[in-house]
Amino acid sequence: MAQIFAYILHSDGALDDTALELLAAAKKIDANADVTAIVTGSGIDDACSKAAQAYKTVWKMDNEALSYPNAEVVRKALINTLPADAIVLMAHDTFGMDMGPGLSIKLDSAFAADVVDIEGVEGSTLKLIRQEFSGQVSAHVDCDISSGAVINVRPGVFQAAEGQAGEVVDKSGEIGDVSAKRKFIEVLEAEAGEVDITKSDVLVSVGRGIEDEDNLEIVFELAEAMGADVSCSRPIVDAKWLEKARQVGTSGKTVKPKVYMAMGISGSFQHLGGIKGNPFIIAVNKNPKAPIFQVADVGVEADILEFIPELTEKIQEL
Repeated sequence: MAQIFAYILHSDGALDDTALELLAAAKKIDANADVTAIVTGSGIDDACSKAAQAYKTVWKMDNEALSYPNAEVVRKALINTLPADAIVLMAHDTFGMDMGPGLSIKLDSAFAADVVDIEGVEGSTLKLIRQEFSGQVSAHVDCDISSGAVINVRPGVFQAAEGQAGEVVDKSGEIGDVSAKRKFIEVLEAEAGEVDITKSDVLVSVGRGIEDEDNLEIVFELAEAMGADVSCSRPIVDAKWLEKARQVGTSGKTVKPKVYMAMGISGSFQHLGGIKGNPFIIAVNKNPKAPIFQVADVGVEADILEFIPELTEKIQEL
């Protein structure tokens, strides 16, 4: 079996939730593998130390050019250091979608995006599961890993794994020339909204199943009864029914509530990518095949226009 690597995202010394999810995914490829974490950036000692609490080996790539996660720059660093048959796991987010395909081409290896499960290896064939048509179809994919592979794993679908303490290996001197045409300029923070959903313990999140803007009133009534805040999926923002600051997802806010109620939300990977921290998820949807049910702790097949008022009434009674 080729060596397995996990590219670790981090911010201000804290590891992204996907760090331990990628370890769990790697163990489904090879339960006995000593997975190597790769941490890139500038001034990354804290992040490397935290990664070494779970990964046996952590590759530290510290360079000023890597201070911002520019996929073009990081890709060059990885090409210059990875073995030819490496299996590289990374999160299927905006950065992973930017870096993964090009990395696989440069390594002349297979590429699989938005992987939601791993069924194991038979010979040189890695068996994966992806989702198509917004999660309506599960596609079973055979991936030839004889020359390595780059695999983008959907955030949140693998439960964080426990690892073992390891060591940090400084690879900073081996990354070579990482100059790039693409240049990072600045980060523009979105304007604050009425509520900061990133700090909410309980969220009632609404999707296109609400059907009409006027129906949002029942969602706010439920949230008030629960002491929760209201969030939403992208279609609600696109329709201008709620402000952008309430949107959960890869193009919205990343939230870490204790309880997340998904009302009329199908559960695309873009939406699920914004939910971190393993909250208790309650999903209500009239489509029994909605992908949100695959990650929900409790699933209810119902029309939210009928379900929400009944739930609100019961909570008020209590």
